[in-house]
Amino acid sequence: MKKTVIPLVVIMLLSASCQKQKEHTAPAINPQDSVAVMTSYGVNTLISDSGVIKYRIVTERWEVNQIRQPSRWIFDKGLFLEQFDQKFHVQSYIQADTAYYYDQQRLWELRGRVRILTKDGLRFSSEQLYWDEMKHELYSHVFSHLITPERQLQGSYFRSDEKMTKYYVSNSKGSFERGDMQSDNDTLLSAPDSTKLKLRPQASPQPRNTSIPIMH
Repeated sequence: MKKTVIPLVVIMLLSASCQKQKEHTAPAINPQDSVAVMTSYGVNTLISDSGVIKYRIVTERWEVNQIRQPSRWIFDKGLFLEQFDQKFHVQSYIQADTAYYYDQQRLWELRGRVRILTKDGLRFSSEQLYWDEMKHELYSHVFSHLITPERQLQGSYFRSDEKMTKYYVSNSKGSFERGDMQSDNDTLLSAPDSTKLKLRPQASPQPRNTSIPIMH
């Protein structure tokens, strides 16, 4: 019996050793957060909101990515955005070197040479700006500069309504005309004293500077 069993064991071991070895490899990694639903180049298009044309977007590259969290539109080659009223008249424009639109939150994040011109002639410049469409407000946590036909303001924090008719700037300094200190359009200047103390130190008047920066 031993003579019969031993050869069988040897054959089984040899056959097992001759079998092709299988490689245990994991599937290739595919970073899903880099997959865009749409990527367009040389864009010049109109955008509607609730059936009404409100914006015109001009950009070199527009990426729509719904896989990233949160989902977003990406404008990494610059953005020029015009806003229209219901009669299709241009109300204002915004431009920036880079922009992100978080579509589910309806929030814009603008970065790098942010420039705004409103229908009232207000000019805004900063390196960062957020536009919350849900709350209808704009805000920035970095140095910002505002120029209106009557005054100039600059400071490290900016907040405004969507139309930029009511705004305030904290840690600010600026120049004013004599009658501007009680303007109803400026939330900061017309706020109670207790509110002013919370928002910023009192601004010191400076000589008026009439130069206007060039909008790029």
